[in-house]
Parts: sequence; C-alpha cells; structure tokens
Amino acid sequence: MKALISIDYTNDFIATDGALTTGFAGQSIEEQMVKVTDTFIKQGDFVVFAIDAHQAGDQYHPENKLFPPHNIIGTKGQDLYGALKQLHTQYQMNPQIYWLNKRHYSAFCGTDLDLRLRERCITEIHLIGVCTDICILHTAIDAYNRSYKIVIHQHAVASFDPAGHKWALNHFQNALGATVIC
Repeated sequence: MKALISIDYTNDFIATDGALTTGFAGQSIEEQMVKVTDTFIKQGDFVVFAIDAHQAGDQYHPENKLFPPHNIIGTKGQDLYGALKQLHTQYQMNPQIYWLNKRHYSAFCGTDLDLRLRERCITEIHLIGVCTDICILHTAIDAYNRSYKIVIHQHAVASFDPAGHKWALNHFQNALGATVIC
C-alpha cells in the first residue's frame, strides 16, 4: 500500500507575497502538485496534507530564530496555494484525505502520521511539496528511519536554494535509497 504526503504547498511558501516564499521555483511545480495529488485521490490512495502550523507569537519555537513568522494557524498564509487548494476543497470530505498540522520540518515529528500510515498497512510513501532540502528532506529521513519505501516526485518538489535542492535529490537516492521519479 502507498500514500502521498503533500508538504507545505501554502501561500506563505509559494505566493509571490508569501512570508517565506520559494517564489517561481515553488510556483513552477503547481501543475505537477495537482496532477500527482489528483491521481492519488482518484486511485483511492491515502493522501496527507502535512502543513506547517505555527502559533502567532510563539517565542519558544526554534524556527522563529531562523525565519520570519509564517504559516500562522488560521491565516491566509497557511492556506494551500492555487489549484491545489481547489482540489483539496473538492475532496476534503473524502475519508482518504487527511490534513496534518505539523510544528517541525518533518511530518513525522510530534504527529500521528506514522500511526495513520501503519493502521492502513502503508509501506511506501510518495513525497511532494516544499522545501526539498528542508521539510521534504527531514520527512524522508524520518520515513527511512521507520523503514518506509520512499518515492520523491522530482518535478513536484522545490526549494529556495537551487544547490540545496540538487543536493537533496542526490541524498534521497544515495543515502536513503529513495526512488526519484520525473
């Protein structure tokens, strides 16, 4: 069994005026994000929207020392971006669609993701979204450490940093044994 984990494709990370935008790099994968997600939904696979979620004014979260406030719960910045938001709205009542607020880079850290996957006997996870060398990478490492087979959709991941993006794609294959597909 397989699942799709769509990570952080939100206004704050993608929109031109987003608080921590990847800009064009993130915007250029929108069509692939929607295509891959729609395919998984129509196949009846488990689809997880693992979305960065922060409290306004949280002075204890370590990211606040690294980045400006972003993906504040309940704001437009935390909403899915563009056509992916429309697709999620269309299918959000489907029991195979799961919205997961996450506080850290990895979708596994401090969440019930592993439990949700295991109760469905899922052994293979497909990752899409942003940022390739941050949240996608940390989620992939945690998946590797939990013995999941990992598939990265190369044309549905992006980063702020082209060198980091390229490095992460190589790392997925060579250090985590992931399959990177176009």
